[in-house]
Amino acid sequence: MAVTLGPQTTQPSPLEDSTQGTLPSPLDGSRKRRTRLQLGLSLFWRTFFLLVLLLVGCTVAWLQTFRALEYEPRAIQTAHQIASLVNLTRAALVYSDAITRVSLIKTLADQEGVRILPREPGDRFLPYTSGALDQRVTEELIARLGEGTTVASRVNDEPGLWIGFTIESDTYWLLVDPTRFSRLDRRTWLIWLATTMALSLAGAALITRLINRPLKQLSQATMQVREGEYEAHRLDERARTNEIRAVNVGFNRMADQLAKIEQDRAVMLAGISHDLRTPLARLRLETEMSVADPDARDHMAADIAQLDAIIDKFLDYARPDHVEFKPVLLRDVVDACAYAVQDHEDIKITVEVPGDLRVMADEVELQRVISNLVENARRYGKTPSTGVADVTIQAQAHNDAVLIKVRDHGAGVAPALLSQLSKPFFRGDVARTSAAGAGLGLSIVTKNIERMGGTFALTSTPGRGLAAHIRMPRAASAKGDPSHAKDKDRQPQPRA
Repeated sequence: MAVTLGPQTTQPSPLEDSTQGTLPSPLDGSRKRRTRLQLGLSLFWRTFFLLVLLLVGCTVAWLQTFRALEYEPRAIQTAHQIASLVNLTRAALVYSDAITRVSLIKTLADQEGVRILPREPGDRFLPYTSGALDQRVTEELIARLGEGTTVASRVNDEPGLWIGFTIESDTYWLLVDPTRFSRLDRRTWLIWLATTMALSLAGAALITRLINRPLKQLSQATMQVREGEYEAHRLDERARTNEIRAVNVGFNRMADQLAKIEQDRAVMLAGISHDLRTPLARLRLETEMSVADPDARDHMAADIAQLDAIIDKFLDYARPDHVEFKPVLLRDVVDACAYAVQDHEDIKITVEVPGDLRVMADEVELQRVISNLVENARRYGKTPSTGVADVTIQAQAHNDAVLIKVRDHGAGVAPALLSQLSKPFFRGDVARTSAAGAGLGLSIVTKNIERMGGTFALTSTPGRGLAAHIRMPRAASAKGDPSHAKDKDRQPQPRA
């Protein structure tokens, strides 16, 4: 077996292939799908927006009801009050003599705030139509006082409520303080409406949070159980709501059962490993001592070694999902995996991994991942013409992630089978014919990468090989790290 170490400088993208061109990485597609899923509304915002729509609808309905039941009657009532004042004033002026009329005008101005002025032909005035209510009041005043009535909001640049009326052949202005009549102030109503809406939205947010709090706690507990932390999050079994209390009790009991099942599984697999390896060791010893035919002895020893390897695969697949992440030099892990198979003549590995590239991972788990991929390529990725598995391991930093690609140049896999390869105990036609494993290698790879926070996908073109794509979180290189300096000084050495 030959291992070729490529340069440790910037490498071509692991998604580039000299024979196949650029392969679209399925990791990018899964990342986009995950981004689209994250853009969806949470239950809190969905409930909040529904309550907001309900409040807005209720407010609009209330405004329309107010306009129909309060707005119109208030405008008519205001117009009636003003018309009554004008009629009383006009009657008092008509039936009073000149001396009394002067006294009456002065009394109205001093005590009632009503001024009566003669109307001149050159007077400038603005119509009293600044709003819907003012327009309605004007129309009602004209209807009650006659067509010659003028209603203005400003006369000769003096603001107020001006009513122009006639007494015999003379015309007068009657100035009234608008605040004396019941009138709607639009700005005040807008302030009240905005305050009410703000308080309603705050109340909707509070109610939504109270409603969704048990569901959020259940979601967090479910995620922790999925990660294998069965005892980390216990739900409140004394909740006041009957339905929430029943769900919490059922969830806690389910988590307890899963924890017990996981513990029983670990104990069972440990017992199976111990019980099977003892007779296997005796069989190997007896085979080497009692079988005279060297070929038969070698084949029996190989079968026993295969059984022992299958037991290891079962134990690896059942390994607990608890790992500790730390910065790991990817090149060291790849070199260790390549060194482990250097004595095999049926595999050639080309390594193109920068020496200072670090990933956040568990070193033992990552080495198990690379070893499984290399072993899978050695078994099923041999080049038909040479009978040697030509494996290329590439890696490149991409923003906050590291892209790793392990590719062989074998027969490849039909695209319809790619989604099945990472399932436990599934083996393709070649693997099933050789019967060299338990069908857990790629399942172990998928499981280990996912619990280290990475993603894994396979691509293949029949006749050109199978490629495994891994995306792992990137770790920053420490400048003061002695291993960093060692990696810079290390030169690539071909190894046979």
